[in-house]
Amino acid sequence: MMAWRVREFGPPEIMKFERVPRPEPGPGEVLVKVKAAGVGPWDGWIRAGKSALPQPLPLTLGSDLSGEIVAMGPDVPELAVGDQVYGVTNPQFVGAYAEYAVASAGMVSTKPTSLTHVEAASVPVVAVTAWQALFDHAQLKAAQTVLIQGAAGNVGSYAVQLARHAGVQTVATISTADISAVRDLGANTVIDYRTQRFEKKVKDVDAVIDLVGGETQDRSFQVLRRGGKLISAVSRPDQDIAKRYGVEAAFFLVNVTSQYLTKIGRLIDDGKLRTNVGAVLPLADAREAHLMLERVRPQPKGKIVLDVGVS
Repeated sequence: MMAWRVREFGPPEIMKFERVPRPEPGPGEVLVKVKAAGVGPWDGWIRAGKSALPQPLPLTLGSDLSGEIVAMGPDVPELAVGDQVYGVTNPQFVGAYAEYAVASAGMVSTKPTSLTHVEAASVPVVAVTAWQALFDHAQLKAAQTVLIQGAAGNVGSYAVQLARHAGVQTVATISTADISAVRDLGANTVIDYRTQRFEKKVKDVDAVIDLVGGETQDRSFQVLRRGGKLISAVSRPDQDIAKRYGVEAAFFLVNVTSQYLTKIGRLIDDGKLRTNVGAVLPLADAREAHLMLERVRPQPKGKIVLDVGVS
């Protein structure tokens, strides 16, 4: 089979499209004929050697996938050969940019029936990140208020929709071009960060979901009520600033499991969540996708997905 391999860490140019043996699933694993693979910033971090997780070389890039189970290892009670599934490969987030990929059975679920494989491959990491930020870490409830920094991005757009569905009031920071789209997703208030200082417009929110980092994260402490929470999916917040404002602040790494994927899939099939595919490239063009991640090529609005197209 063909797969995108990394034998040394570095820029997109080090990626090699190679013929490799088809993998075999072990206990608790399934072999997926990959129909589509999502491309995310974490793939670029892994390729560049900047992953938060140890990544032994050589490796096959990619985590998000959608496809069909064609073989199973022992101890996989809830899935079957022929099932159409979506999810991620494994806790190391590698292996999906390939014609076949082994996935942990606990990290995939039945594909939403309303989605194509390309659409389904755009969902797992970003949608589960949004869910866990809002409900597991910020522990938001109906009628509370959240400020979502970077609400037009891939995680942010799911966070806006999930918050709306849960009855949480949302304030979204975005650029001018994204105002109508984010309002359409359900944001109650939108702030154009290019022309307005959000800390002058917002105060006493219950939580901030930080998808931007840097100076934006530091300024976000000012808008929280005492006892509020700043949850970041991008960088570790300054605990000294958090103490000064009397708030909690935490960074987290997403934990994709079948249970989250099942809940999200149900919301998608019920018409409560919309996907956003920004660019579709053939598997052979994965290097181009990484040049988009690096902004060497124009970066699309929405998720980049590789269409594997195995017959």
